[in-house]
Amino acid sequence: MRPRIAALSLALMSAAAMAQLVTPDPDWREVEAPPPPALQVQGVVPLEMPQSGLRFGVQPGSISIGKDGIVRYVVVATSTTGAVNAMYEGLRCDRGEVRTYARHDPVKGWIEVDTQWRSLFDGSNVVRHSLAIARTGACIGHSANGSPAQIVRDLRNPAAERFRSEYR
Repeated sequence: MRPRIAALSLALMSAAAMAQLVTPDPDWREVEAPPPPALQVQGVVPLEMPQSGLRFGVQPGSISIGKDGIVRYVVVATSTTGAVNAMYEGLRCDRGEVRTYARHDPVKGWIEVDTQWRSLFDGSNVVRHSLAIARTGACIGHSANGSPAQIVRDLRNPAAERFRSEYR
């Protein structure tokens, strides 16, 4: 009977520790997002987006991790006719949220937008690409995935090769 109690105690302590790890910091503040980098549609890292009429990719040189823990990047969406849309977004891995800072207009360039944080799990098509970015490279658990270089590596790698430390 005692081994069961010890195992149960250990499980409860582990669960409590995990809850503390994923509890967002109540004093967290977002820093001002840097301006979006110049749009580059060549060399984007493609995303696997089944059942989408658009091809999505992340501009690798645009990825940054802010002091606030937000992963910021430019995502490019290309239609079958070649029309290009791009958004400058940020991911909060600790909360599973995304925000758009700017949209690209082919004539005017980047246009700032003031959006609120939105759940990656709301089921809408608007955030499907952001969820794919979070799951395939930008976030590891409830944190940003190491460094921009690590995020690019994981976005490029097949699923079985993702999230391996750059030091292994």
